[in-house]
Amino acid sequence: MAAIDVKNLTKKFDKFVAVDNISFQVEKGSIFAFLGPNGAGKSTVIKMMTTILYPTDGSIFINNYNIHNEKSEVRKSIGVIFQDHTLDDELTAYENLYYHSALYKIPEKTRQEKIDSMLHYVGLLDRKNDLVKTFSGGMKRRIEIARGLLHSPTILFLDEPTLGLDVQTRAFLWNHIKKINKEEKITIFFTTHNMEEVENIATKIAIIDKGRILIQGTSKEIKKATKTKTLENAFLALTGYDLREESADSSLMKRRFRR
Repeated sequence: MAAIDVKNLTKKFDKFVAVDNISFQVEKGSIFAFLGPNGAGKSTVIKMMTTILYPTDGSIFINNYNIHNEKSEVRKSIGVIFQDHTLDDELTAYENLYYHSALYKIPEKTRQEKIDSMLHYVGLLDRKNDLVKTFSGGMKRRIEIARGLLHSPTILFLDEPTLGLDVQTRAFLWNHIKKINKEEKITIFFTTHNMEEVENIATKIAIIDKGRILIQGTSKEIKKATKTKTLENAFLALTGYDLREESADSSLMKRRFRR
């Protein structure tokens, strides 16, 4: 059964087509890697699946909820860790999680216990009353993991979650992700530029470029189809060697927010 079902999805920004009629499914309990160069459309797809953006055309069902008219149900059932840090630096670790728990209507009588449990899980219970602005990048990411899982989602979205992290924090994150996937059957959808991470954790992969999905399958299937020995070489064979700049859709969105 599909946890995520995307059909004929298209997103346009003015005349620019950021996502061009793509379809894919993510099975419940799987770990799905969504790969592509800069500007390929990955983040735009995640923003649509998490109800931040609306599609120009096509459909998205998350846990059988339609993002168009069941947005609240979608948001309750997912957790999101974005590429950029989204914590409030002027609040403590505990306050950041408490605010999140209130938004998701976690019962007040269990909030403190649940927050403390999650902070303990990510190794930061002793820093619960410290301002987030005093934390390192890796510590902030661990707080975001705790926040993303606080309301017990069934799907976790991660947009380049290990960007800029040290080796120890990356290892902690992926070990934690594999553990919750195995023990709690949480479906994982993630993007990354680290092919080693994909090889080690993903059960299925889709590669997107210029808004279109080029191939889907396991790492073994993709390497076989491209006649390459490594996933990195397969990725380059499909997307080319040209350097990429900031995506056009990101530039358009930034200009709109500045207006």
